[in-house]
Amino acid sequence: MECGEVVAAKRTHRVHRSMAEKRRIVELVLEPRVSVARVAQAEGVNANQVFKWRREYRSGRLVEAEKSTTSLLPVVVSATGFEAGIALSAPIGPEPAASTGAIHIEFPGRAAISVEHGADGSLLRVILESLRQ
Repeated sequence: MECGEVVAAKRTHRVHRSMAEKRRIVELVLEPRVSVARVAQAEGVNANQVFKWRREYRSGRLVEAEKSTTSLLPVVVSATGFEAGIALSAPIGPEPAASTGAIHIEFPGRAAISVEHGADGSLLRVILESLRQ
């Protein structure tokens, strides 16, 4: 090699793997006494990437978009107390935001939640996320 000669590093192309392939690789490393490094090397993946996919798998984020567990739930709106006496022919117009109120959420057979005005939003998020699993 002559002085001043530059040798370019060999670049590898990026491989985009499908969710199914990522799940397959992660499921291989979930077996007892299986080395993440060896599976990664055999599959041509960086071990750090497999660790990331494993975290996503365990948190439920490694799913196909159409196979997501999120779905719409039926909603029932009911009038209670004072609201039940309002006639349907009353004019509909802009109303100021109510300073009090409550939201009642029921998951039949699992839980019933009542959220009062002023509830801690971050706590509510944690509760709803735990019910989603």
